[in-house]
Amino acid sequence: MERIAILQIGHFLLVTIQVDMHDRLAMTLQDDLTNRISQTSARGVLIDISALEIVDSFIGRILGNIAKMSRILDAETVVVGMQPAVAITLVELGLSLKGIRTSLNVEKGMALLRSSLGDSEGGSMDGDAEK
Repeated sequence: MERIAILQIGHFLLVTIQVDMHDRLAMTLQDDLTNRISQTSARGVLIDISALEIVDSFIGRILGNIAKMSRILDAETVVVGMQPAVAITLVELGLSLKGIRTSLNVEKGMALLRSSLGDSEGGSMDGDAEK
């Protein structure tokens, strides 16, 4: 089964979506990510969607659900790299993505997580990379 890699960087998890998201893959990511948050006690989740040209209402809802589930598990979520066309589509679909913070790129997203969590170590490179 196809999976999206989840990398651990310090206290944060980084997900970079490099493939077209279909419904089953989105559901698998949701399950994998919530399990990893629980296993690692991650304090922040960064989801890079810069490679996505299309985000439909289902994928938008999944991103919102991931943010809500992460919050319940005591982790902040930041979505980075949203293309202008994706932002326009989400607004036109009426998806406000409540609970999801956004940033232009991974570097700014990491800084946002660090500042909101008061974590100077969150982005250190001492974490391991796993699926």
